[in-house]
Amino acid sequence: MLHVKIFTFSPLQENTYLVSNDMGDCILFDPGCYEDGEREALYGYVQSNGLRPVLLVNTHCHLDHVFGNKYAAETWNLEPHFHALEQRLFELAPSSGLMWNLPFDSWTGPCRHIQAGTDLILGEDHLQVLFTPGHSPGSLSFYSSEGGFVISGDVLFRGSIGRTDLPGADLGTLQRSIREVLYQLPQTTIVYSGHGPSTTIGQEMAHNPYVPA
Repeated sequence: MLHVKIFTFSPLQENTYLVSNDMGDCILFDPGCYEDGEREALYGYVQSNGLRPVLLVNTHCHLDHVFGNKYAAETWNLEPHFHALEQRLFELAPSSGLMWNLPFDSWTGPCRHIQAGTDLILGEDHLQVLFTPGHSPGSLSFYSSEGGFVISGDVLFRGSIGRTDLPGADLGTLQRSIREVLYQLPQTTIVYSGHGPSTTIGQEMAHNPYVPA
């Protein structure tokens, strides 16, 4: 059984997810911890619950989703994993931080690229890697059929969708990703978004004004 812990970090109010199994192994998705207190909160939760981070994964590489990559990688001896099409955004993230007046130290070590159609494996549990571009060129979502949830990054929000006015974004592509990939999941699937509260696929199919079902 998988357990999902949500942290909301940084001035940009980004959702960081810690997905753990009953054995205590866990995957850290989109560490957005920006300030010392946020990093301490993440570390304290991992330590107090006896968890072992085994994977560091980014749904995409906009600055708010990679603020904590360096800290997480160094603390738990991990390498960031993301889609190859996000590599350029990852390299540009520090300069984006300066533009937003949010400077940060970026991870400069090795990274690994994830292919869509594969699975992330956490013990006996699997999360399917879904290719959902549009908000960024290589946005990925991660679906657990047994857990009944998908971690969607900034693709789909409650009553909204990700921004498409950023470099590499495209509205039509994003709408297709939602309609042809996420909306194909069971309607009861919980959507854990990159910002804001969670929702369900059924809720968005019925009410999201940006992507008619």
